[in-house]
Amino acid sequence: MPSREAAFRFLGAGKRDSFNMTNTTTTIEHPDDINFLTEEVQECPYPSYQLLLAEAPVWKDPVTGFYVVTRYQDLREILKNPTQFGNDWQKQKTVDLHQDRVAKIRKIFEEKGWVPAPTLAGRDGIDHKPYRKLFEKAFRAGKIKLLDPFIEETAYRLFDEFVDDGHCDWVKQFAIPFPLIVICAQMGIPKEDIWRIKAWTDAWIQRFGMMQPEEEEMWSVEMELEAQHYFQPVFERLRKQPDDTVLSDLINTEIPEWGRTLNDNELHGLMMADTFVGGSETSTNAIAAGVMLLIQNPDTWQRLKTDPEKYMRTFIEEVLRLEAPVQGLYRIARNEIELHGITIPEGAVLNIRFAAANRDERRFGCPDKLDLERKNAASHLTFGSGVHHCLGAPLARREIYWSFKALVDRIDDIGFAEGKNDFKHHPNFALRALKELHIEFTKKR
Repeated sequence: MPSREAAFRFLGAGKRDSFNMTNTTTTIEHPDDINFLTEEVQECPYPSYQLLLAEAPVWKDPVTGFYVVTRYQDLREILKNPTQFGNDWQKQKTVDLHQDRVAKIRKIFEEKGWVPAPTLAGRDGIDHKPYRKLFEKAFRAGKIKLLDPFIEETAYRLFDEFVDDGHCDWVKQFAIPFPLIVICAQMGIPKEDIWRIKAWTDAWIQRFGMMQPEEEEMWSVEMELEAQHYFQPVFERLRKQPDDTVLSDLINTEIPEWGRTLNDNELHGLMMADTFVGGSETSTNAIAAGVMLLIQNPDTWQRLKTDPEKYMRTFIEEVLRLEAPVQGLYRIARNEIELHGITIPEGAVLNIRFAAANRDERRFGCPDKLDLERKNAASHLTFGSGVHHCLGAPLARREIYWSFKALVDRIDDIGFAEGKNDFKHHPNFALRALKELHIEFTKKR
């Protein structure tokens, strides 16, 4: 068991102090002092994770009512057991922090648009398997392989738009547009609309993050309605005139178990959560975090650019492990269960913190270190595990690969732009996303 001092120290890889990054030390005396709904803890959650890993591997969050589970092996067992730990946790209303808003929001969707049906990540059993099969067909490995030349070309073209400048906001100029361009191409959505889509996905993510006051949440709902009215004519056109896009497949493929194609409510649910958020946010946040880690770890940068073929795969997995874009998701206990001496009642919601499990020293030696020689780096839980393992993981890995391949191919040196970064993340209970990252670099001659 790590010492209490170890639990309090900052666990981010690299030399954050050198770059005046915030919250390098957080003093927490007891697990119940942790509040994941505060921006301070979210900016640097790693001391909190370490404390929970050491002293409270199953912890009932007094703010949310969630049972927070942090250890790697526990998460693996939970993820592999959908019978005991269901994924349709949103049906459990007793833990909703803003239950008074639910009926109001539903009425707005009913009056102005379509009530989004449960997403792929919110389904279980016979409701999940046919739906997932539809996505597996649309995002099968063969299609990703055929897409790879386009992903590569897009990464280099986007990078070359600013490489001569010697500086950029890596988040806004590359990490955001790159995966959005790729997913728009798959879905048949015009590339020039990516920033409209980004505004809609940001609004969706903020609502999902559970930290909005009511006025802001209602704004997010209005933004989602705007997206619905953008996509609805697209659905109607593709029903009449199918094409070879992924979206056309999703719209027109009949689900045998249901005897029908997806309806509008289901399509609107999948467009935001399963397609544009799921198809871009993980990649964006990993690409942003990866450059931050490279600059913090100059020895890693030197090794990576010297021999990218040897180190690139492990580097990508270490980025996904250390700075998990999805910090944690949820399960519902189907039956009462005891874990580490804590009784989790039937119907309780578990918050399974992937980012904590990814730094569990029981699984990963020197867990806070970015290690290009790590043999089990790819066993992280960033993409989940079991029947709900992220379908977009192969696509995300290819996008992340070509991002950093373009980086090492195009530049010699890289650093933070002096005085321009505060290294802040968007406040969100579930996701970890840098707001901006200003960098400077020297172009290869």
